[in-house]
Amino acid sequence: MMAVSIKIMLNAVGTKNLKYSSFLRCLSTSSTANDSSEGWLSKLLVRKIEPTKESHSRMLSDKEVIYELQTHNVQPSAVDQYLTNYQELVNVMSARQKETSYDLVASWDVQVGDQDQSLHLWRYTGGFSSVDKTKKLLAQDKSYQTLLKEQGKLLRSRHVQYLLAFSYWPSIEARTGGNIYEIRSYSLKPGTMIEWGNNWARAISFRRNNDEAFAGFFSQIGRLYNVHHIWCYSDLQKRKDTRESAWRSPGWDECVAYTVPLIREMQSRILHPYDFSPTQ
Repeated sequence: MMAVSIKIMLNAVGTKNLKYSSFLRCLSTSSTANDSSEGWLSKLLVRKIEPTKESHSRMLSDKEVIYELQTHNVQPSAVDQYLTNYQELVNVMSARQKETSYDLVASWDVQVGDQDQSLHLWRYTGGFSSVDKTKKLLAQDKSYQTLLKEQGKLLRSRHVQYLLAFSYWPSIEARTGGNIYEIRSYSLKPGTMIEWGNNWARAISFRRNNDEAFAGFFSQIGRLYNVHHIWCYSDLQKRKDTRESAWRSPGWDECVAYTVPLIREMQSRILHPYDFSPTQ
């Protein structure tokens, strides 16, 4: 009886109707106890989210590594002073790396998107205990504190997020050569992170051909339900070609169709690495 009803409803909406994908998503909450739940219907659904006693962070990330994404909005007249200040700060941190387990992954200038903005990605090895240890050490480091105070005078605003890496994303590897990077940032609807991860665990397989996947994160502290996907390309034309190639791959369009409804807001920024950035 359940199967007959579903068949009638499918005929009513039509497979070409734009509401079709929304209809299928609604079916995920329907009872299929009288149907073969592992049959054709289950193949149509994105995933079945069950109650769990595990945190989302443990389900989506399998490493005790915390990433810190710093966003600095620089005063336009103070860009050169800011870069000098930040390089000195990086040198101070490099000298204490063994004590802190805190290292710079990348530093970028935003070229398309918010102007006079810099992004810095740092890594804490050892989880939040490493974060706590590092903060205590830096609070007593006079050189670091002096540079931090000077930096504050050169900025319009700044923001920090603590992130975890998606376990299905390729490991971060420093790149060489004159590359550009794209950071695509998504603000998701609360409660949809598991569904996002489930879809992108499949979608990432379509974006490995040109080694463009640099990093994939979700926020742990700061603005929540934020996702950042960072891609590396040789230039903008290569970006265009790579993205168009993904759309020609069977299955990519499905992943996009299922993840778009999860998004509240999204933005794309094109980045260029600074000379002192470990990844180029």
